[in-house]
Amino acid sequence: MRGPGVYSILMTGPTRREICAALLAASTGAAGTAREPQVEVEDLVYEYTPADNGAGPLWDYGAPGIVRLGDTVFVPGLDTIPGARPLHNCRWALHRRDARGWQRVFTDENGRQREPCPIGIFPDGRLLVSVNPTLTPPGAYNGPADPHLLEFSARNLRQPPRPVRPAWSGEPRLTEHTYRGLGIDAARGAALALHNDGSGAPRAHWVYLDREGVSRQSGVIVYPIRGCYPQIALRAPAAHVLAVGDIVEPVVEWRKWKFEQTGRQWDYVFRRLYYVLNPAAASGPFTEPVEVANLDATAGHILNLDLWLAPDGAAHLLWLERSVQSKAMRERFFPKVPLTASLMHCVVREGRPGPKRTLAAGGEDTPGPAPAYARFHAAPDGRLFVLASFRKGEDIEMRLLQPESGQPAVLSLRYPFTNFMTATERGGSRPSNLIDVTGIAAGAPNAIRYARLRI
Repeated sequence: MRGPGVYSILMTGPTRREICAALLAASTGAAGTAREPQVEVEDLVYEYTPADNGAGPLWDYGAPGIVRLGDTVFVPGLDTIPGARPLHNCRWALHRRDARGWQRVFTDENGRQREPCPIGIFPDGRLLVSVNPTLTPPGAYNGPADPHLLEFSARNLRQPPRPVRPAWSGEPRLTEHTYRGLGIDAARGAALALHNDGSGAPRAHWVYLDREGVSRQSGVIVYPIRGCYPQIALRAPAAHVLAVGDIVEPVVEWRKWKFEQTGRQWDYVFRRLYYVLNPAAASGPFTEPVEVANLDATAGHILNLDLWLAPDGAAHLLWLERSVQSKAMRERFFPKVPLTASLMHCVVREGRPGPKRTLAAGGEDTPGPAPAYARFHAAPDGRLFVLASFRKGEDIEMRLLQPESGQPAVLSLRYPFTNFMTATERGGSRPSNLIDVTGIAAGAPNAIRYARLRI
């Protein structure tokens, strides 16, 4: 399912130089002419039955959902429990790929959850799984949960996991709606766990865990509105969070019109992007959230995509902007605003966001596909790539942007991904010439697939 045409990469003249400088600010400068990326593997990881509980296998898209340790890749799974009622009608599993291919190596036979479980890896083989079993009896619609971590040995999965229980600060309400995040500092063996308050208040509770799993510091991030689907990048001494604002339609006129169209009393919108810094995560608090982008004026939509830390500590942010939330809303309220999608990037230094850059754009009045999803990927030599999917109608195409050349490379995937995760440093994976991708692909409904690319 490849779309015809080409899209416009906004990288000409000075703009191109600025984008390349921003993306490669921490590069070793050793990048030469890159080879065309090779698709080495395309696999089915597992198939699933939709749980109809408001979540799904990629619902926690901000958290790490695939990790690599040496020649082995791990992906968490989400199974729907036959006969169980939502919301807590799923169990989690762990899938491993080595020279023998994919195998299911662990299944939680006891707990019931709503959401998928993020994972993280350390060089010594410790594998963390963030779980959130409900404390409610079977049949209960919602209620309290027990969020904690399980520490496995990636080299001996027959060994029972060790529970690691974060010491949350304050009195958080912890439920099945977690919007949780997980960040790994592979060098220090530390982790940062984050869990939204289940009351719906704009508070996120966090805990910094040392190599032994001991809670060394904790606190609360307070957003202007609820911040969700966080990406967490942790590298001593700092922690960085990128989250999207999530709120019921705040404009009364728009909310009334939406109800007339759908009959639904609520409609959550995502129009603000927040970055939060903790300069000393092991000993201090997070600073106040900084608003990076705001599309309130045209009822737009923001999707936070990725967060990468350069060697000098600069935080690179990647997100997608849609000019108006939907075509119907554009025609009713913004008839002169074209429907566009823009892949955006900026660099944050010492807590201050720099200029925003448009890496790619498309939409109405453009011949090629528009950006739909993307992730960063860092190579061992310091090059930074953007793996992106583009859409034109029902056609999906994946490309790898190589900023040093300014030319995107088309990937010859049989099953191009629509939504996906990659193995990154945020989850403990090392920079690599292999790009590990997992997610939902065009032409493969109700399946989680995997691809391995070589750059």
